[in-house]
Amino acid sequence: MTIIGVGIDVVEIERMRTVLARTPTFPARSFTEDEQAYCGAKKDPTERYAARFAAKEAVLKALDESILRIPLTDIEVVRTDSGKPIVRLHGKAAARAGELGVVEWQLSLTHSNLIAEAIAIAIGG
Repeated sequence: MTIIGVGIDVVEIERMRTVLARTPTFPARSFTEDEQAYCGAKKDPTERYAARFAAKEAVLKALDESILRIPLTDIEVVRTDSGKPIVRLHGKAAARAGELGVVEWQLSLTHSNLIAEAIAIAIGG
């Protein structure tokens, strides 16, 4: 196993709160229906949206790609039965990962009342 790419991103919680308030279409443009359902079920979905947005940006960095070439909805953060966040790729993101030989992802999310952060590691076989 070899590390193909590493990405990290930080999102300010209040900035995400502002984006969500000012741009009602942002969740549908940036998150899958399952991600929206998960975040929307929380008392304050902002922290979860911020962490998932950071994860998507971290994955893009690990793939050496940009938001202009891969839609954010092609990168999905899902939870295992144990609650661990994992990456599921679709469309252009899955194709790019295949080109690079990515066979596995490691993802870590964290947030406080101020920031959300994600680290994504793309692993090849």
